[in-house]
Amino acid sequence: MTSLKKLMSLKGRSALITGATGELGKVFSDTLAELGADLILVDRPGTELDKLCIELKNRWGIESNYLQCDLLLTDQRDELIKRINRDFIQLNILVNNAAFVGSSELKGWAVPFENQSIESWGSAIELNLTAVFDLCKGITPKLKISNGSSIINIASIYGLYGPDWRLYEDTNMSNPAAYGVSKGGLIQLTRWLSTTVAPNIRVNSISPGGIIRNQPKHFIERYESRTPLKRMAVEDDFRGALAYLATDLSGYVTGQNIIVDGGWGVW
Repeated sequence: MTSLKKLMSLKGRSALITGATGELGKVFSDTLAELGADLILVDRPGTELDKLCIELKNRWGIESNYLQCDLLLTDQRDELIKRINRDFIQLNILVNNAAFVGSSELKGWAVPFENQSIESWGSAIELNLTAVFDLCKGITPKLKISNGSSIINIASIYGLYGPDWRLYEDTNMSNPAAYGVSKGGLIQLTRWLSTTVAPNIRVNSISPGGIIRNQPKHFIERYESRTPLKRMAVEDDFRGALAYLATDLSGYVTGQNIIVDGGWGVW
């Protein structure tokens, strides 16, 4: 019988996390480092990757490297894949966390359906879906020769459910078509990959519910009233799902989408 402590350990394994300096990215990076994984942190040029890298090294005593890459750009993705395959002996875990979530200031994004732009649609599909396909395809050879390999895609409840527009009344927030479509595609890509790269690599996804991040008070109240656990998520709520899918605790789990939403989708 294998102990839980051994099943949970990632010592001797390495993990690549995209979008590493984002709020979820930091928590994911810290979670895997605490479990003993060496890290390859990836984010856009201009983000504080170097600072995060040093913090995680000092806190957990792991090896941590960082690579700058704008995943919206094909040439930069190609260079990232080349460097990973060339410079790192092994890669055991790939966390596709980087995502295009847009903002209310972005033209053609947080606007009524008839005003949503092809440009913002294209950016969301490119980063949330095409870039994930590209990275998985390019890094699969490295993952296949490493032990305990796992791909974890960060999807969303909006890849599963339609938006409840009542939540957004009297706010500048929205839920563009491209976001939900790209996340729904990511969940299906997870299923497709799980049978394609088996048995060497497990592939699963996590679909977070809404995370509290300074939204308008009335939005938060509406969201919480619609959620069985009566609160929005915080970043720490996703540590457990990531740890489970990254470690041997889930050694016989692939092709699954774990919904962490406080019960949002139950009713």
